[in-house]
Amino acid sequence: MNATRPNPAGGILYVVATPIGNMGDMTYRAVEVLQNADLIAAEDTRHTARLLAHYAVETPLLSCHEHNESQRIPLLLQKLESGRQLALVSDAGTPMVSDPGYRLVTAAVNAGIQVVPIPGACAAVAALSVSGLAVDSFCFAGFVPKKKKQRQELLTRLAGARQTLIFYESPRRVEALLQDLIDYLGNRPAVVAREITKRYEEFLRGSLSELRDEVSRRESIKGEITVLVSGFTEDSRDTGEVDREIQCEIETALAGQTVSPSKLAAELARKYRMPKGRVYKMIVEIQKNR
Repeated sequence: MNATRPNPAGGILYVVATPIGNMGDMTYRAVEVLQNADLIAAEDTRHTARLLAHYAVETPLLSCHEHNESQRIPLLLQKLESGRQLALVSDAGTPMVSDPGYRLVTAAVNAGIQVVPIPGACAAVAALSVSGLAVDSFCFAGFVPKKKKQRQELLTRLAGARQTLIFYESPRRVEALLQDLIDYLGNRPAVVAREITKRYEEFLRGSLSELRDEVSRRESIKGEITVLVSGFTEDSRDTGEVDREIQCEIETALAGQTVSPSKLAAELARKYRMPKGRVYKMIVEIQKNR
């Protein structure tokens, strides 16, 4: 066990949550910490400067983002070890929740520096609280990988998770994400949360296919996107619907003759979380009737 105790020299790293849109969501404590810090490490100093100006905070800023975080760590640790108080902020929400900061916090913890959370806004939790989906247990997946293979591997692993699933996605890729979720998780209840706490805040609720169709109909969709999907249950997918999807995939694979029946059965069984024997039987029946 590694219990972190206050550094005798008094250095503290504060991890400060900032608003995800509405400036009024800044906490009194967060403003006080930023005012009293010796230095603020910010993901984007220009963005954070606007926040500081709004609250009349004049603490110096230093950039600390994913491209320079490793280079900044020695300097920041030196300041902390000499007794300085530093604040870490991201552009919006809670640092390290799909934002930079992990390496700095880890380095501070390993150096015995006291790290203090200053809680506040987080898009994932805000969206979950009003989603209407189960909140007793959830899995935050963040941004899904852009590469197809890694994306498939992630969604395959999550297919059987019984917790509510939470994803972040860019407006340009949200329709593709919804289709991928249908393909790998089934047509489950879901929510698309957009521009949380901002002027055009919007929550779209329905099945994944309904949400995909709604997004597809729009000329454009803008803003920060959070997608929430109901967890797996035995009745998450209609059996007939699943069988039709599997049959379609089998026919496509057999037409291309790119994979053996046994390997195809294993792949589809894993994807649809079904017994391999049942899938193999479906392949045999389709081969008979071709």
